[in-house]
Amino acid sequence: MQPIHLKYRPVRIALSLLVMALVAVSCSDDNPTTEQAKDVTLVSSKLVYSVPAQQVQLLALLSLPNIDVSKFVNTVDVYTVTYNTTYKGANIVASGLVALPTSKSEFPMISYQHGTILTDAEAPSNFSVEKAETLVSVTLASAGLITVIPDYLGFGSSVSMLHPYFVEDLYASAVTDMLKAAKELAAHKKITFSGKLFLAGYSEGGYATMATHKSIETNGLDGFELVASFPGAGAYDLQALQQTLLTSEDYDDPFYLAYIALAYQTTYSFPSLLTDFFQEPYAGRIPALFDHQTVSTEINSQLTTNIADLTQPNLAANILNNASFAYIKTAFQNNSLTDWTPKKKMFMYHGTSDTTVPFQNSVATFDALKANGASDDIISLTPLPGDHSSAVTPYVADLLVKLFSLK
Repeated sequence: MQPIHLKYRPVRIALSLLVMALVAVSCSDDNPTTEQAKDVTLVSSKLVYSVPAQQVQLLALLSLPNIDVSKFVNTVDVYTVTYNTTYKGANIVASGLVALPTSKSEFPMISYQHGTILTDAEAPSNFSVEKAETLVSVTLASAGLITVIPDYLGFGSSVSMLHPYFVEDLYASAVTDMLKAAKELAAHKKITFSGKLFLAGYSEGGYATMATHKSIETNGLDGFELVASFPGAGAYDLQALQQTLLTSEDYDDPFYLAYIALAYQTTYSFPSLLTDFFQEPYAGRIPALFDHQTVSTEINSQLTTNIADLTQPNLAANILNNASFAYIKTAFQNNSLTDWTPKKKMFMYHGTSDTTVPFQNSVATFDALKANGASDDIISLTPLPGDHSSAVTPYVADLLVKLFSLK
Protein backbone atom coordinates (compact mmCIF):
# COMPACT_ATOMS: atom_id res chain seq x y z
CA MET A 1 0.00 0.00 0.00
CA GLN A 2 3.07 2.23 -0.03
CA PRO A 3 2.63 5.70 -1.58
CA ILE A 4 4.24 5.77 -4.99
CA HIS A 5 6.80 8.45 -4.20
CA LEU A 6 8.13 6.27 -1.36
CA LYS A 7 7.56 2.90 -2.97
CA TYR A 8 9.71 3.62 -6.00
CA ARG A 9 12.53 5.42 -4.20
CA PRO A 10 15.08 2.57 -4.69
CA VAL A 11 14.16 2.32 -8.34
CA ARG A 12 14.35 6.06 -8.86
CA ILE A 13 17.81 6.23 -7.34
CA ALA A 14 18.98 3.48 -9.68
CA LEU A 15 17.32 5.14 -12.67
CA SER A 16 18.07 8.80 -11.99
CA LEU A 17 20.35 9.10 -15.00
CA LEU A 18 17.72 7.48 -17.13
CA VAL A 19 15.12 10.02 -16.05
CA MET A 20 17.40 12.96 -16.83
CA ALA A 21 18.28 11.53 -20.21
CA LEU A 22 14.65 10.89 -21.06
CA VAL A 23 13.86 14.52 -20.37
CA ALA A 24 16.67 15.58 -22.68
CA VAL A 25 15.87 13.34 -25.65
CA SER A 26 12.10 12.99 -25.53
CA CYS A 27 10.50 12.80 -28.95
CA SER A 28 7.04 13.59 -27.66
CA ASP A 29 4.62 15.42 -29.91
CA ASP A 30 4.63 19.17 -29.26
CA ASN A 31 1.09 19.41 -30.60
CA PRO A 32 -0.63 16.16 -29.70
CA THR A 33 -4.13 15.61 -30.96
CA THR A 34 -6.95 13.71 -29.32
CA GLU A 35 -8.29 10.83 -31.40
CA GLN A 36 -11.92 9.91 -30.88
CA ALA A 37 -12.14 6.14 -31.21
CA LYS A 38 -15.34 4.51 -32.41
CA ASP A 39 -15.09 1.52 -30.12
CA VAL A 40 -17.04 -0.16 -27.38
CA THR A 41 -14.49 0.60 -24.65
CA LEU A 42 -11.91 3.11 -25.89
CA VAL A 43 -13.15 6.71 -25.70
CA SER A 44 -10.06 8.74 -26.60
CA SER A 45 -6.29 8.52 -26.98
CA LYS A 46 -3.54 11.12 -27.13
CA LEU A 47 0.10 10.58 -28.07
CA VAL A 48 2.20 12.16 -25.33
CA TYR A 49 5.66 10.65 -25.78
CA SER A 50 7.82 8.81 -28.30
CA VAL A 51 11.24 7.22 -27.80
CA PRO A 52 13.36 5.44 -30.46
CA ALA A 53 14.72 1.99 -29.63
CA GLN A 54 18.36 3.06 -29.85
CA GLN A 55 17.74 5.76 -27.27
CA VAL A 56 16.11 3.30 -24.86
CA GLN A 57 19.21 1.08 -25.14
CA LEU A 58 21.53 4.00 -24.41
CA LEU A 59 19.46 5.16 -21.48
CA ALA A 60 19.33 1.66 -20.05
CA LEU A 61 23.12 1.40 -20.26
CA LEU A 62 23.51 4.73 -18.45
CA SER A 63 21.31 3.70 -15.55
CA LEU A 64 21.47 -0.11 -15.34
CA PRO A 65 24.93 -1.31 -16.40
CA ASN A 66 24.12 -5.00 -15.91
CA ILE A 67 20.94 -5.05 -17.98
CA ASP A 68 20.77 -6.87 -21.31
CA VAL A 69 20.05 -3.96 -23.65
CA SER A 70 19.60 -6.30 -26.61
CA LYS A 71 15.99 -6.75 -25.44
CA PHE A 72 15.16 -3.10 -26.16
CA VAL A 73 14.53 -3.25 -29.89
CA ASN A 74 11.28 -1.33 -30.37
CA THR A 75 10.56 2.34 -30.72
CA VAL A 76 7.80 3.22 -28.23
CA ASP A 77 4.79 5.50 -28.50
CA VAL A 78 3.08 6.38 -25.22
CA TYR A 79 -0.57 7.39 -25.12
CA THR A 80 -2.90 8.65 -22.44
CA VAL A 81 -6.31 7.07 -22.91
CA THR A 82 -9.83 7.32 -21.58
CA TYR A 83 -12.25 4.41 -21.66
CA ASN A 84 -15.68 3.22 -20.56
CA THR A 85 -16.08 1.22 -17.38
CA THR A 86 -18.72 0.94 -14.65
CA TYR A 87 -19.28 2.05 -11.07
CA LYS A 88 -22.33 0.92 -9.11
CA GLY A 89 -24.03 -0.14 -12.31
CA ALA A 90 -23.51 3.17 -14.11
CA ASN A 91 -21.08 4.02 -16.91
CA ILE A 92 -18.06 6.09 -15.96
CA VAL A 93 -15.07 7.20 -18.03
CA ALA A 94 -11.73 6.13 -16.54
CA SER A 95 -8.18 6.76 -17.74
CA GLY A 96 -4.64 5.44 -17.87
CA LEU A 97 -1.43 5.06 -19.85
CA VAL A 98 -0.70 2.75 -22.80
CA ALA A 99 2.76 2.24 -24.33
CA LEU A 100 2.90 0.61 -27.75
CA PRO A 101 5.96 -0.93 -29.40
CA THR A 102 5.77 0.32 -32.97
CA SER A 103 7.32 -2.45 -35.07
CA LYS A 104 5.27 -4.88 -37.15
CA SER A 105 5.75 -7.90 -34.91
CA GLU A 106 3.18 -9.65 -32.72
CA PHE A 107 3.21 -8.55 -29.08
CA PRO A 108 1.83 -9.80 -25.77
CA MET A 109 0.31 -7.32 -23.30
CA ILE A 110 1.11 -6.55 -19.69
CA SER A 111 -0.96 -4.51 -17.28
CA TYR A 112 1.08 -2.96 -14.49
CA GLN A 113 -0.96 -1.84 -11.47
CA HIS A 114 0.55 1.07 -9.54
CA GLY A 115 0.85 1.39 -5.77
CA THR A 116 -1.05 3.72 -3.47
CA ILE A 117 -1.36 7.33 -4.57
CA LEU A 118 -3.33 10.13 -2.96
CA THR A 119 -2.98 13.14 -5.25
CA ASP A 120 -4.33 13.32 -8.76
CA ALA A 121 -0.98 14.68 -9.94
CA GLU A 122 0.43 11.19 -9.30
CA ALA A 123 -2.04 9.47 -11.64
CA PRO A 124 -0.20 7.77 -14.54
CA SER A 125 -2.36 9.56 -17.13
CA ASN A 126 -1.18 12.92 -15.78
CA PHE A 127 1.93 12.24 -17.77
CA SER A 128 5.47 13.15 -16.80
CA VAL A 129 8.74 11.60 -17.94
CA GLU A 130 9.92 11.66 -14.33
CA LYS A 131 7.28 9.22 -13.11
CA ALA A 132 8.16 5.61 -12.38
CA GLU A 133 5.22 4.52 -14.54
CA THR A 134 6.81 6.21 -17.54
CA LEU A 135 10.04 4.25 -17.04
CA VAL A 136 8.09 1.02 -16.58
CA SER A 137 5.98 1.55 -19.68
CA VAL A 138 8.83 2.62 -21.96
CA THR A 139 11.21 -0.20 -21.03
CA LEU A 140 8.60 -2.95 -21.14
CA ALA A 141 7.20 -1.73 -24.44
CA SER A 142 10.65 -1.45 -25.99
CA ALA A 143 11.27 -5.04 -24.87
CA GLY A 144 8.18 -6.11 -26.81
CA LEU A 145 5.13 -5.84 -24.58
CA ILE A 146 2.09 -3.64 -25.08
CA THR A 147 2.11 -1.99 -21.66
CA VAL A 148 -1.00 -0.80 -19.84
CA ILE A 149 -1.03 1.22 -16.60
CA PRO A 150 -4.52 2.08 -15.31
CA ASP A 151 -5.19 5.10 -13.11
CA TYR A 152 -7.98 3.15 -11.33
CA LEU A 153 -11.27 4.87 -10.53
CA GLY A 154 -10.94 8.12 -8.62
CA PHE A 155 -7.98 9.55 -10.51
CA GLY A 156 -7.42 11.11 -13.92
CA SER A 157 -10.68 11.44 -15.82
CA SER A 158 -12.70 10.10 -12.84
CA VAL A 159 -11.10 12.38 -10.25
CA SER A 160 -14.49 13.72 -9.14
CA MET A 161 -15.09 10.50 -7.16
CA LEU A 162 -13.25 8.97 -4.22
CA HIS A 163 -10.93 6.14 -5.20
CA PRO A 164 -12.58 2.84 -4.06
CA TYR A 165 -9.48 1.73 -2.17
CA PHE A 166 -9.27 -2.05 -1.70
CA VAL A 167 -12.65 -2.78 -3.27
CA GLU A 168 -11.94 -5.99 -5.18
CA ASP A 169 -14.46 -5.90 -8.02
CA LEU A 170 -13.79 -2.26 -8.91
CA TYR A 171 -10.08 -2.89 -9.40
CA ALA A 172 -10.88 -5.86 -11.61
CA SER A 173 -13.38 -4.00 -13.78
CA ALA A 174 -11.18 -0.90 -14.11
CA VAL A 175 -8.20 -3.02 -15.18
CA THR A 176 -10.02 -5.42 -17.52
CA ASP A 177 -11.90 -2.63 -19.24
CA MET A 178 -8.65 -0.76 -19.80
CA LEU A 179 -7.15 -3.92 -21.29
CA LYS A 180 -10.01 -3.94 -23.80
CA ALA A 181 -9.37 -0.27 -24.57
CA ALA A 182 -5.64 -0.94 -25.08
CA LYS A 183 -6.47 -3.76 -27.46
CA GLU A 184 -8.68 -1.40 -29.47
CA LEU A 185 -5.99 1.28 -29.50
CA ALA A 186 -3.39 -1.22 -30.73
CA ALA A 187 -5.70 -2.24 -33.54
CA HIS A 188 -6.15 1.40 -34.57
CA LYS A 189 -2.38 1.85 -34.66
CA LYS A 190 -1.96 -1.41 -36.58
CA ILE A 191 0.00 -3.02 -33.73
CA THR A 192 -0.68 -6.76 -33.55
CA PHE A 193 -1.67 -8.13 -30.15
CA SER A 194 -0.81 -11.81 -29.71
CA GLY A 195 -3.57 -12.43 -27.17
CA LYS A 196 -1.14 -13.32 -24.36
CA LEU A 197 -1.63 -11.33 -21.16
CA PHE A 198 0.51 -10.73 -18.06
CA LEU A 199 -0.40 -8.86 -14.87
CA ALA A 200 1.99 -7.26 -12.38
CA GLY A 201 1.94 -4.74 -9.56
CA TYR A 202 3.34 -3.97 -6.13
CA SER A 203 1.64 -2.96 -2.86
CA GLU A 204 -1.86 -1.72 -3.73
CA GLY A 205 -0.91 -2.78 -7.23
CA GLY A 206 -0.20 -6.29 -5.94
CA TYR A 207 -3.73 -6.48 -4.54
CA ALA A 208 -5.19 -5.07 -7.78
CA THR A 209 -3.16 -7.62 -9.76
CA MET A 210 -4.46 -10.58 -7.77
CA ALA A 211 -8.03 -9.23 -7.87
CA THR A 212 -7.81 -8.95 -11.66
CA HIS A 213 -6.27 -12.42 -12.00
CA LYS A 214 -9.12 -13.85 -9.93
CA SER A 215 -11.72 -11.98 -12.01
CA ILE A 216 -10.30 -13.17 -15.33
CA GLU A 217 -10.23 -16.79 -14.20
CA THR A 218 -13.74 -16.51 -12.75
CA ASN A 219 -15.47 -14.50 -15.47
CA GLY A 220 -13.19 -14.87 -18.50
CA LEU A 221 -11.91 -12.07 -20.72
CA ASP A 222 -12.67 -12.56 -24.38
CA GLY A 223 -9.66 -12.19 -26.66
CA PHE A 224 -7.11 -12.48 -23.86
CA GLU A 225 -5.14 -15.51 -22.67
CA LEU A 226 -3.81 -14.91 -19.16
CA VAL A 227 -0.34 -16.46 -18.96
CA ALA A 228 0.85 -15.36 -15.51
CA SER A 229 0.58 -12.70 -12.83
CA PHE A 230 3.21 -11.22 -10.48
CA PRO A 231 1.55 -9.71 -7.39
CA GLY A 232 3.96 -8.14 -4.92
CA ALA A 233 3.43 -7.14 -1.27
CA GLY A 234 -0.34 -6.73 -1.47
CA ALA A 235 -2.74 -6.76 1.48
CA TYR A 236 -4.64 -9.72 0.07
CA ASP A 237 -6.14 -10.98 3.34
CA LEU A 238 -7.78 -7.78 4.53
CA GLN A 239 -9.54 -9.37 7.47
CA ALA A 240 -6.25 -10.70 8.84
CA LEU A 241 -4.52 -7.36 8.21
CA GLN A 242 -7.28 -5.48 9.99
CA GLN A 243 -6.92 -7.68 13.08
CA THR A 244 -3.13 -7.37 13.02
CA LEU A 245 -3.21 -3.58 12.89
CA LEU A 246 -6.05 -3.10 15.35
CA THR A 247 -4.31 -5.22 17.98
CA SER A 248 -1.00 -3.35 17.57
CA GLU A 249 0.06 -0.53 19.86
CA ASP A 250 1.20 1.75 17.05
CA TYR A 251 1.02 1.94 13.28
CA ASP A 252 3.24 4.45 11.51
CA ASP A 253 0.91 5.11 8.57
CA PRO A 254 -2.64 5.45 9.93
CA PHE A 255 -3.78 7.07 6.69
CA TYR A 256 -4.06 3.55 5.20
CA LEU A 257 -6.74 2.60 7.73
CA ALA A 258 -8.54 5.88 7.15
CA TYR A 259 -8.37 5.45 3.37
CA ILE A 260 -9.91 1.97 3.44
CA ALA A 261 -12.62 2.96 5.94
CA LEU A 262 -13.62 6.05 3.96
CA ALA A 263 -13.62 4.07 0.70
CA TYR A 264 -15.89 1.40 2.19
CA GLN A 265 -18.25 3.97 3.72
CA THR A 266 -18.54 5.67 0.33
CA THR A 267 -18.65 2.62 -1.93
CA TYR A 268 -21.10 0.62 0.16
CA SER A 269 -23.09 3.60 1.49
CA PHE A 270 -22.36 2.72 5.12
CA PRO A 271 -23.63 5.80 7.02
CA SER A 272 -21.61 5.42 10.22
CA LEU A 273 -18.48 3.39 9.41
CA LEU A 274 -16.06 6.20 10.20
CA THR A 275 -17.61 6.95 13.59
CA ASP A 276 -17.94 3.23 14.38
CA PHE A 277 -14.28 2.74 13.52
CA PHE A 278 -12.50 5.91 14.68
CA GLN A 279 -12.65 8.11 17.74
CA GLU A 280 -13.11 11.85 17.51
CA PRO A 281 -11.66 14.18 16.47
CA TYR A 282 -10.25 11.79 13.86
CA ALA A 283 -13.50 10.41 12.44
CA GLY A 284 -14.71 13.91 11.62
CA ARG A 285 -11.42 14.97 10.03
CA ILE A 286 -10.98 12.06 7.65
CA PRO A 287 -13.35 12.91 4.73
CA ALA A 288 -11.77 16.32 4.08
CA LEU A 289 -8.25 14.88 4.13
CA PHE A 290 -8.77 12.72 1.02
CA ASP A 291 -9.19 15.57 -1.45
CA HIS A 292 -6.80 14.36 -4.22
CA GLN A 293 -4.31 17.03 -3.11
CA THR A 294 -3.20 16.16 0.43
CA VAL A 295 -0.20 13.83 0.70
CA SER A 296 0.24 10.94 3.13
CA THR A 297 2.51 12.75 5.58
CA GLU A 298 -0.02 15.56 5.96
CA ILE A 299 -2.86 13.10 6.51
CA ASN A 300 -0.83 11.18 9.09
CA SER A 301 -0.15 14.44 10.93
CA GLN A 302 -3.89 14.93 11.35
CA LEU A 303 -4.34 11.44 12.81
CA THR A 304 -2.36 9.52 15.45
CA THR A 305 -0.12 6.48 15.25
CA ASN A 306 -1.45 5.18 18.60
CA ILE A 307 -4.13 2.62 17.71
CA ALA A 308 -5.90 2.85 21.08
CA ASP A 309 -6.34 6.60 20.64
CA LEU A 310 -7.21 6.41 16.95
CA THR A 311 -9.86 3.68 16.98
CA GLN A 312 -12.95 3.01 19.05
CA PRO A 313 -12.41 1.03 22.29
CA ASN A 314 -12.41 -2.75 21.84
CA LEU A 315 -12.84 -2.34 18.10
CA ALA A 316 -10.86 -5.49 17.17
CA ALA A 317 -13.04 -7.65 19.44
CA ASN A 318 -16.25 -5.89 18.40
CA ILE A 319 -15.61 -6.47 14.69
CA LEU A 320 -15.30 -10.18 15.38
CA ASN A 321 -18.10 -10.64 17.92
CA ASN A 322 -20.51 -7.69 18.05
CA ALA A 323 -23.47 -7.93 15.66
CA SER A 324 -23.56 -4.15 15.33
CA PHE A 325 -20.12 -4.30 13.70
CA ALA A 326 -20.84 -7.30 11.47
CA TYR A 327 -21.11 -5.11 8.38
CA ILE A 328 -17.46 -4.06 8.80
CA LYS A 329 -16.31 -7.65 9.23
CA THR A 330 -18.31 -8.67 6.14
CA ALA A 331 -16.81 -5.88 4.02
CA PHE A 332 -13.28 -6.97 4.91
CA GLN A 333 -14.16 -10.62 4.29
CA ASN A 334 -15.78 -9.90 0.91
CA ASN A 335 -12.69 -8.03 -0.29
CA SER A 336 -10.13 -10.56 0.93
CA LEU A 337 -8.56 -12.61 -1.87
CA THR A 338 -8.40 -15.95 -0.10
CA ASP A 339 -11.58 -17.58 -1.46
CA TRP A 340 -10.49 -18.83 -4.88
CA THR A 341 -8.13 -21.27 -6.57
CA PRO A 342 -5.81 -19.93 -9.26
CA LYS A 343 -5.35 -22.11 -12.33
CA LYS A 344 -2.93 -19.82 -14.20
CA LYS A 345 0.60 -19.17 -12.95
CA MET A 346 0.88 -16.67 -10.13
CA PHE A 347 4.25 -15.59 -8.73
CA MET A 348 3.81 -13.89 -5.34
CA TYR A 349 6.53 -11.73 -3.73
CA HIS A 350 6.90 -10.02 -0.36
CA GLY A 351 9.67 -8.41 1.70
CA THR A 352 10.35 -10.33 4.90
CA SER A 353 10.95 -7.12 6.90
CA ASP A 354 7.77 -5.41 5.70
CA THR A 355 5.81 -3.71 8.50
CA THR A 356 3.46 -1.69 6.27
CA VAL A 357 1.89 -4.87 4.93
CA PRO A 358 3.35 -7.68 7.07
CA PHE A 359 5.04 -10.54 5.23
CA GLN A 360 2.74 -12.93 7.10
CA ASN A 361 -0.21 -11.58 5.11
CA SER A 362 1.22 -13.08 1.92
CA VAL A 363 2.10 -16.30 3.76
CA ALA A 364 -1.48 -16.65 5.03
CA THR A 365 -2.90 -15.91 1.57
CA PHE A 366 -0.54 -18.38 -0.09
CA ASP A 367 -1.46 -21.04 2.44
CA ALA A 368 -5.17 -20.39 1.91
CA LEU A 369 -4.85 -20.68 -1.87
CA LYS A 370 -2.90 -23.91 -1.48
CA ALA A 371 -5.58 -25.25 0.86
CA ASN A 372 -8.16 -24.34 -1.80
CA GLY A 373 -6.39 -26.65 -4.24
CA ALA A 374 -3.78 -24.48 -6.01
CA SER A 375 -0.85 -26.63 -7.09
CA ASP A 376 2.87 -26.04 -6.58
CA ASP A 377 3.45 -25.56 -10.30
CA ILE A 378 0.82 -22.79 -10.39
CA ILE A 379 1.57 -20.57 -7.39
CA SER A 380 4.78 -19.64 -5.60
CA LEU A 381 5.76 -17.18 -2.88
CA THR A 382 9.22 -15.64 -3.08
CA PRO A 383 10.50 -14.01 0.14
CA LEU A 384 12.48 -10.87 -0.65
CA PRO A 385 15.12 -9.07 1.39
CA GLY A 386 13.93 -5.71 2.65
CA ASP A 387 10.87 -3.83 3.83
CA HIS A 388 7.90 -2.45 1.90
CA SER A 389 10.08 0.09 0.06
CA SER A 390 13.41 -1.66 -0.36
CA ALA A 391 11.92 -4.96 -1.54
CA VAL A 392 10.69 -3.24 -4.73
CA THR A 393 14.10 -3.55 -6.40
CA PRO A 394 14.49 -7.34 -6.09
CA TYR A 395 10.81 -7.71 -7.00
CA VAL A 396 11.32 -5.89 -10.29
CA ALA A 397 14.56 -7.77 -11.03
CA ASP A 398 12.98 -11.22 -10.64
CA LEU A 399 9.77 -10.14 -12.35
CA LEU A 400 11.67 -9.15 -15.48
CA VAL A 401 13.59 -12.43 -15.62
CA LYS A 402 10.44 -14.52 -15.38
CA LEU A 403 8.43 -12.24 -17.64
CA PHE A 404 10.95 -12.35 -20.49
CA SER A 405 11.18 -16.14 -20.19
CA LEU A 406 7.40 -16.51 -20.55
CA LYS A 407 6.49 -13.90 -23.14
